[in-house]
Amino acid sequence: MIAVAPFGLLFGALAAENGLTPFEATLMSATVYAGASQMVGIELFGADIAPWIVVFSIVAVNFRHVLYSATMGQTIGAYSRLQKALAFALMTDPQFATTEQKAEKGIATPFAWYLGLALPVYALWVAEAWLGAVFGSLIDDPAAYAIDFLLPLYFLGMVMGFRGRANWLPVVAASAVASVAAYHFVGSPWHVSLGGLAGVAVAAIIGVRPGHKLVV
Repeated sequence: MIAVAPFGLLFGALAAENGLTPFEATLMSATVYAGASQMVGIELFGADIAPWIVVFSIVAVNFRHVLYSATMGQTIGAYSRLQKALAFALMTDPQFATTEQKAEKGIATPFAWYLGLALPVYALWVAEAWLGAVFGSLIDDPAAYAIDFLLPLYFLGMVMGFRGRANWLPVVAASAVASVAAYHFVGSPWHVSLGGLAGVAVAAIIGVRPGHKLVV
């Protein structure tokens, strides 16, 4: 919850800066519930572009959750359909990482444990959107406090947490190179999905050694 807190506040501040009211910012956090996608969305709301492009851009940024769910679906296979639906609705990057790391160590991940982690983070995220929208204007220059660097630093830490997995380095390297290339030649936010797909392709080509589980 402490690690996620700055992102919720940052979103609220950016939402207010782009013309959203505190209620609208809070509603978006409660319904979309995807930090990176929310930040991309509010940047596009004020632009003179078709609504479907805004929606498609948000989906492109959040496409990694399709990959997350394909992997985590094996871990939570014992959940009922309703439980799975709720679990995937509440799935975030740290939720995925923590669930998979526990499963890798052979520790059970029952539904009660899953909600015990997911619900407090969700509630805090929604509350912080309101706080950020109301008080975010007090921070004149977020870059001066390195707040703009929090998101990439957070994702880097999560990726490094899986460095013990089979074929981790070639998959991450392929994703990084493809993402950087796509950012320069295609543009944002498509580099997120294209980088992820490149990692999937490399993982599929290399395969997984017997007895190992690979997460991309």
